[in-house]
Formats: sequence, structure tokens, C-alpha cells
Amino acid sequence: MILPMSKDADVDKQDHHSEKGTLYLVSTPIGNLGDLSQRAEQVLAQADVVAAEDTRVTRGLLTHLGLSKALVACHQHNEQASAEGLMAALAQGKRVALVSDAGTPGISDPGFAVVQAAIKAGFPVVPVPGASAALAALIASGIAPQPFYFGGFLPRQAKQRRELLETLKGLQATLIFYESPHRVRECLAGLAQVLGPRQACLARELTKIYEQLLRGTLEELARAVFEERGEFTLVVAGAPEPAAPALLDLKPQELVAMLEQAMAEGKSRNQAVASVARATGLSREEVYRQAHGL
Repeated sequence: MILPMSKDADVDKQDHHSEKGTLYLVSTPIGNLGDLSQRAEQVLAQADVVAAEDTRVTRGLLTHLGLSKALVACHQHNEQASAEGLMAALAQGKRVALVSDAGTPGISDPGFAVVQAAIKAGFPVVPVPGASAALAALIASGIAPQPFYFGGFLPRQAKQRRELLETLKGLQATLIFYESPHRVRECLAGLAQVLGPRQACLARELTKIYEQLLRGTLEELARAVFEERGEFTLVVAGAPEPAAPALLDLKPQELVAMLEQAMAEGKSRNQAVASVARATGLSREEVYRQAHGL
């Protein structure tokens, strides 16, 4: 039985990392501040350093929580250099909380280099789960939730985007992408051109006041009326399973001829039946039944 942490619970004791510096990966709300978990708030309250994608955004969150913390910038332009400084803090036994502007750090946001550095240096890395736009859109899309492939942001250039989509075209898994507002229609049109009339869901401003989920084919969504502002997550149905071969209207003697041919090629009786079944789309039992006189 898992018991809830008390508001005054010591994070280090709960996570058993009191003897050395610990890196906490703290998920933050993607819009609605009510989605911040109690545990995330506790970790932030007890952190010695908070590494943030945009310190201005995170300072606003901390102010909302009534917290004042030392903030360190960790974004895509300084992630490697920032990782070195954070490792020094961890070496001093400090608790470092890594956050992105919204959602789970490291998911299309900075954080991966810091995690790698902490693991290499032998520091504990503790995930503090929470909001994720990709998963929120997936479960509300009405499209099969597993398996799924998360692709993050697609390439900006049309040629590179098309080349990538061609490699994903046959993937029998639901596809999830992020997209910026000024490229979302171009992205939808490109997806429709490569993937065809697949079902999709366009999620906009998830958990926020103007949350919007549009469902339809890729072509329909490309033509749909929606405000091109905010954050977009796109969920696309995976490639359909290959159609089973059409059942051939064969007479028993034709099946017998096919079986005899297969056995003449050196196949055993069972191998011959399996071969004919694959070729005709019939089950093995049906092949046996129709050709019982062999």
C-alpha cells in the first residue's frame, strides 16, 4: 500500500538519498497550475538549486508557491556548460531540481545532457512524474494508445520532414508530434501528403482556458478552422496492418495440385500445407479439409 507523503515530509528521507547530492527531474504543469503534484511542490521547496529552461517562467511558478530559490539557467544553448556547474553543486551534496518551462524535463526540452552527466558521475537521479502534453493528447485523442511513437518536433524544412515521415510511414504505432503555431498547417498538409487519409487529433492549449481538441483525417484537420496560437500536439493513427491476402476461390483439385507441387519441391506434408495456406489466405485446417483426398 502506497501512503501519501505528509506536507512536512523530508524529501531526502522519502527517496533515501540523504548522503549525497541528488538530481530531481521535476515535471511542472503544462498550463493548469493545479496539475502540480504535492510531491513536486515538496521537492522544489527542499531543493538547494533549481535548474530552469527559462528562469523567468520558473520564478513565476516558484512565486505562486511562495518559494524563493537559487535559479540556474539550463537551456538548449548552454546545457553542456550548465551540466558542469550542476555536477559541482551535486558534488557538494546539494539537492538540484531540474525543470522545464512546462511538462516533463528532457521531453523535447533541455535536460538529457544533465541526466547523462549525473549518471556518469554516480549521483542519484530521481524522476518526479507529472504533466506531459504528449500523453495528455494521446489518451484524449480516441486513437489507439499503444504502441506509440513520440517524435517530438518534426524538422522545419519540408524536404527533411518528408524524408523522416517516409521512414515512419509503415510504422504500426500511433505517432505523436509537437508543432509550433506558425508551422502547424504546413505540417498537417505534409503529413497528409505522405501518410494519406489517416485519423488524427490536433490538441491545442491542453489544460488551459482555450483547450481545443480537433479530430478527423489529416486533410480535414489541415483545412479546419482553429486559432494558430499556443502549443500544439498532434496524434496520428499508425499504419494499418497489412491486408490479409484475398481468399482464392479454388477447387479441391486445384489445392491438391498446389500441395503436390510444393511436396515435389521437397517440402514435407505439413510444410506444403503451410505454404499453400499462406499463398491462398486459407487456414491450414481449410486446406486440409478441402484436400483431404490427397
